[in-house]
Amino acid sequence: MIKVGAAFPDFIKQEKPSHRIKTDFENSSDHSRNIRGYVLLLSLFLLLFLIFIKLLSIQVFRGNYYRNLSDSNRIKTNIVHAPRGTIFDRNGAPLVFNIPGFREKIKDKSIPLTREEALPLIASGKKDLEIDSLRQYPYKEIFSHVLGYTGQISKEELKDSKFSNYHPDDFVGKTGIEKSYEKKLKGVDGKQLIEVDTTGKAIRTLGQTDPISGENVYLTLDVKLQQSAFDAMKDVKKGALIVSTSKGEILALVSKPSFDPNLFTLGDEYKPDSNSTYQNITQVLLDSSDQPLINRAISGQFPPGSTFKIVNAAAGLENKVIDENFKIEDTGILKIGNFSFANWYFTQYGKTEGWINIVDAIKRSNDIFFYKSAEMVGIDKMSFMANKFGLGQKLGIDLTGEEKGLVPTEEWKKETIGEPWYLGDTYHYGIGQGYLLTTPLQINAMTEVISNGGILYEPHLLKNKKPVIKNQNFLSGKTISLIQQGMEESCKEGGVAWPLFEFRVQNSELRIDGRNFLEVNSSSGSADMRKVSIACKTGTAEHGDEKTLPHAWVTIFAPAYNPQVVVTVLAESSGEGSNVAAPIAKKVLENYFSK
Repeated sequence: MIKVGAAFPDFIKQEKPSHRIKTDFENSSDHSRNIRGYVLLLSLFLLLFLIFIKLLSIQVFRGNYYRNLSDSNRIKTNIVHAPRGTIFDRNGAPLVFNIPGFREKIKDKSIPLTREEALPLIASGKKDLEIDSLRQYPYKEIFSHVLGYTGQISKEELKDSKFSNYHPDDFVGKTGIEKSYEKKLKGVDGKQLIEVDTTGKAIRTLGQTDPISGENVYLTLDVKLQQSAFDAMKDVKKGALIVSTSKGEILALVSKPSFDPNLFTLGDEYKPDSNSTYQNITQVLLDSSDQPLINRAISGQFPPGSTFKIVNAAAGLENKVIDENFKIEDTGILKIGNFSFANWYFTQYGKTEGWINIVDAIKRSNDIFFYKSAEMVGIDKMSFMANKFGLGQKLGIDLTGEEKGLVPTEEWKKETIGEPWYLGDTYHYGIGQGYLLTTPLQINAMTEVISNGGILYEPHLLKNKKPVIKNQNFLSGKTISLIQQGMEESCKEGGVAWPLFEFRVQNSELRIDGRNFLEVNSSSGSADMRKVSIACKTGTAEHGDEKTLPHAWVTIFAPAYNPQVVVTVLAESSGEGSNVAAPIAKKVLENYFSK
């Protein structure tokens, strides 16, 4: 604008200022500012939209999840473990108890704690202790192998379909009846809802689902008979004893060495009796020599010795190779080339027994007779008969760990050892030696067949279980009668089972019938005494080297004409069957028939 002053004439025209034309640079700058404003506004809108969506998700779509998550910090669920079912003997006596206890979770391991162990921890503020009931075995070593024990389920077990509903912290049966009847014994766990504060301290109980106890199990075992059987085996370091009925019911089952199963269930603070073989779990697990966890009654495999002569006799009679009139002369020793096969009587006393028949051979357990009988029958027919008696196979007892033993054949030896079958193998086989292996349970079942008239039953421990017949009608009445006669005479004067001669008990309630229970001359004792007829077969099984003592066997049924019990005893590396096993069986029979 031009300033008006005196030097300028009035006619000079004043002009209004016009707008200045913007350059291209200035236009570009303004456009960029506008775009940034739009972007900022749009970003703010998107941010608010995302916040809205997030809030909508938290409050509406995932509201339950976050409410539950909040509650989980406020509400705690405690598992109330269900007590396992109780195990009873045949007369209703409890064989196991459930006692109050707790579990402490340490990493992936659940540690059982007794009430006394847990109380100090609770008092010190220890959290996360689960309510539980602990398994206590009042009879300790007496029932260890048949009852078994419980323990935390393993990773391998969890992979098994039968444990599909189990949790990693669950305790299950590991051996014995506890394992066999796990499904029956296990209950259904309960739950307890507890409200806690920010420190984890319980404020109140919000609700509870009560646990359901497991089902009780009743066994065929007799606690008093089991006790007497265990006591009778007190001097046996390794061995087994089985008492059954003639139809497969197991009345007592003992395996030595034994152990206290409470070591596995009552925690580290549990102290066994001072006279217990093992004082802690480590000793049990590390004893690789005596292997106490093995149930020798069903898992131990041993040469049966002369008890197998029962099968030899049956094979000879059923194959018509021998009969009641057939006789063999006892020469004391048989020689085949450079090998000699002697009779025990000749080896020990230098005597022979002349001409003997099948009854005499069983009565005197004559090796010469059974060498020749086995030779005439042949290996294949002998093994076929052994299979009929249940040897070389699992009998199906309701306990885990049963072994099937070994019944050899010519083909087996060729495939396994790479050698042909020799006559000497047949001789050894005929008297229960050589490659033949059996379990005490199988010898017991074999004896049951002779006692009950020719039926092989499946052995069982569950009471009121219907008897299961595994085989029958493979022996004639004549065969059974001759073997029974030989076994009865073996337990009489002139037989070999000398501790069982004139077996008698004091029990006036045994009705005298002139066959099973006989009157005892009053001048020789009390009028309450009864003589009990017995049928038995002893066995002395060589194994190892010459310095190793043989396994001692005896298998018995009584009374001879109406059998009530079958008793089989094995004492490993202990001596002769008559000297070692027979006195043990006698104590069991005395306990049984005196009551």
